[in-house]
Amino acid sequence: MEKPVVILIFTTVIMNLECLVQSDASTHRYKSGDDVPFYANKVGPYFNPSETYAYFDLPFCQPDNLEKKKESFGEALNGDHLTFAPYKLEFLADKDAKVICKKRLTKEEVAQFRTAVALDYYVQMYYDDLPIWAFLGKVDKDGIDDPNEYRYHIYTFYQFEIYYHKDHVIEILVRVDPSFTADVTNDEEVDIEFLYTVVWKETNIPFEKRMDKYTSSSSLPHHLEIHWFSILNSHVTIFILMSCMGAIYLRVLRKDIYNLAQDEEFSDNQEETGWKSLHGDVFRYPKCKYLLSSALGCGTQMLAVVVVTLCLGVLGVFQPYDRGVLPTALVIIYAITSAVAGFSAVSFYHQLEGSNSV
Repeated sequence: MEKPVVILIFTTVIMNLECLVQSDASTHRYKSGDDVPFYANKVGPYFNPSETYAYFDLPFCQPDNLEKKKESFGEALNGDHLTFAPYKLEFLADKDAKVICKKRLTKEEVAQFRTAVALDYYVQMYYDDLPIWAFLGKVDKDGIDDPNEYRYHIYTFYQFEIYYHKDHVIEILVRVDPSFTADVTNDEEVDIEFLYTVVWKETNIPFEKRMDKYTSSSSLPHHLEIHWFSILNSHVTIFILMSCMGAIYLRVLRKDIYNLAQDEEFSDNQEETGWKSLHGDVFRYPKCKYLLSSALGCGTQMLAVVVVTLCLGVLGVFQPYDRGVLPTALVIIYAITSAVAGFSAVSFYHQLEGSNSV
């Protein structure tokens, strides 16, 4: 009975996820001059990735018609705020010092930018489903000891370098020009001009491998060094602890076995003590049957979620360019496997001869 149920659940999850992936998939093929989807997503502190805000929460240049992308369920779970960016990066169209807009920042907007720069804000965008990260600005601390005298600057010139292979976009890099900045240190109105350039370059990387760099790297700092000494030290510590526990158990068991052999003829009249009395305790029902059964059901569900998620990962359902597929899959799998939790909890509760109805 359990095996067909598990197969049915697993098949349903795969069908739901495949439909989700296919609904967002596209050919990603373009002709020269075609518009390539470019979305501004979010901003946030570099050292606190969980804190994010919409891109246009900061006073950037906005398009005439601020249009938001219709978010999928997974993108909503991811906290994405996809809005069409003011940059126009047509396929194979180089641009030199293109002006986005000129505007005068108010005192309040200058304060917003200054706070964001002080917190090391970064911006995230998506170009043809390829993620882009760039810092918002910089803090000039050279030769200054007093934090009140720091100078805050925002970058106003972005240089986009895009690599293509045949009719596919393969990679996009964004660089900032440190010579083009706006000073937002003082609470005063500032005239600002945002610019960008676009350079297209050909590459031999096929479209199928364009996401490999994102699966092996991250925008966040990380360390790849394996600390062999720490691993060896942990194994030695575990071995010593297990040896000590084994020695203690052997000493206790040897003493009990010796006493049992000496008093074998009087065993019927003696009360069992120590570890020999456990055989009577293991068959006693626990007091909190509801709590134990619920814990077992939740644990079974978590195990089922992990196993199904790993199986789907091995099958290649989760891809780096499919934004929000993993959170969506976890929600769907968790909802479906709730039946597993209920079945295992109720079954175990009845095994404990629970009398209350569930």
